[in-house]
Formats: sequence, C-alpha cells, structure tokens
Amino acid sequence: MKIEMLLPAVLLPLMLLCSCRTVCNDSAQDGLPKGKKWKLVWSDEFNGTELDKTKWGFRRHLIQQKHDTFCGEEGVQLDGKGFIHLNLIEKDGQFYSPHMQTGENFLDRPGDKPYSRFLWPVAEMKPAKFTHSYGYYEIRCKLQKKPGWWSAFWLQSPIIGASLDAEKTGVEIDIMENFTRDGKVSSNIHWGGYAKNHEHKGSGHIQLDSQDGFRTYGLDWSKDGYTFYIDGEVSWKADGPVSDVEQFILISTECMGYRQSKDKPSPKLKKENLPDAFVVDYVRVYDEVE
Repeated sequence: MKIEMLLPAVLLPLMLLCSCRTVCNDSAQDGLPKGKKWKLVWSDEFNGTELDKTKWGFRRHLIQQKHDTFCGEEGVQLDGKGFIHLNLIEKDGQFYSPHMQTGENFLDRPGDKPYSRFLWPVAEMKPAKFTHSYGYYEIRCKLQKKPGWWSAFWLQSPIIGASLDAEKTGVEIDIMENFTRDGKVSSNIHWGGYAKNHEHKGSGHIQLDSQDGFRTYGLDWSKDGYTFYIDGEVSWKADGPVSDVEQFILISTECMGYRQSKDKPSPKLKKENLPDAFVVDYVRVYDEVE
C-alpha cells in the first residue's frame, strides 16, 4: 500500500484530537497580562453534560440566612458543547437561580443546633474544593439578557472579617459584577467583614461597547495589588489592602428583590422573560512563573 493512502488514516485521529475543546497553552497565553509568564494551575472547561462536583458546590445561605432562591443544581445545565448555563427559573410566581462556589465562608451558614454555653453558634467548617492565592483568574462568559437578576465572578476568603487585618483574613474581590441590562459592569473589593467594620473600593460603572456575545474578565492578584481586565485590556486597578490568604472562586447569580422581602421578587422578574441564562465558557487560574 502506498504511503499516501496511509496518511488520511493516520492524520484523522490527530485532527480529531486537535479539534477537541482543551486548554492550549499557546493560545491561552495570548490573552493573559503581558510582561509575565503564566502557568495554568486550575480550570474548568465545562466539557460534557455533568457538572464536576469535585470542583464546585452550591451556596445556599447569605450571612447565616437560608436564601431560598438559590436553586443549586436544578438551575445548572452543561450543554455538551463546552458551556455551562446558569438558568433563571420560575415556579409558582417565585424566581430562582444558581450560585456556585469552590469553597465557603465559615460564617455564611447558621450554626449547628443545639447550641450550648460553650459551643460557638457557627456551622461545621468543611474543606474547600479549591482555594488559591495570587495569580491570574479569568472567566469567559456571556451576560444574561433580561432584567431582574444579576451575575458575578468573584473570590472570597473563608475567614473574611474574622479580624481587622485584611491581609490575614482576606478581601472579597469582585472581578465582574453585572446588575443591569445596559452593558455596564463593575469591579469591587470589600474587606473588614460585612458589619460595621466593612470597607469598600470600586471601579464604578464600566460601560461595555456591547453586551452581546462572550467576553473575558480577569484579575491579576499580586503583592502590589489588583489589576482587573476586560478582554485583555486593563479596566481598573486597586492597590490594596492585599489579601495574603487563599480564597475560593464563585460564579454567582441572584434574583433581585428577595434581600428586601423573602417572598417578593423584583417587578422586573417576569415569567415572559424566560428562558434566560448567564452562560460561561470556562474558568481558569494561572500562577506567575519566573
């Protein structure tokens, strides 16, 4: 048999392999902050049709209160094409959406009962699925289309607010938040916990040239501060305080209105707005290397 006849049989498997949706170091490096070398240390490409539960869990509480509109797995759909859809759901006039995380804050869930004089009213602490400090964090995503709910990509410390030293107890780092359907996003940092000691810095509204289609949002977290990116371009910087503790990742959505009244969604949430979804292509974490 001639060698020319063998080539298609040899090349076809290689072509199929190359066409698979995987992280290519060269192409992935193209969109990363310039002037540094990066190594991929964690990612989820959302391949297949099942969520990788070794990487993700679901938030159910906010500040020790059960948040009934966090619907967990029910709102999550992997489409088999490399995308995860965080869907808005309606049931009997109430609206729900998922809130995913790779760890949890130790004060988030209410304490385990029964309490006693010598038991702190704090829930049992569980090991995180993934935490990390410093490096570059990136999401590629497409914003939802209808009003009344919001999405975010952010990092939180498991022990934020446990002391007044933000370096030791962490900083909430909101890489991207989108509250409205007018193409505006923002980045923020919060420290000191969520009570009287809370402090905050923010980018203010950043107007996107278009809210359609996929974009990348990234964070370079270094000893010198935080640099935020949209589509590879610097969008905001904050010099600190700089967290020196490992933090977990969140991809969150939340229906508006329920923080003010448990049973009353935002009037902007309407059944006719469905279907709607916050769609994510990938989440990747890189370390800077010498």
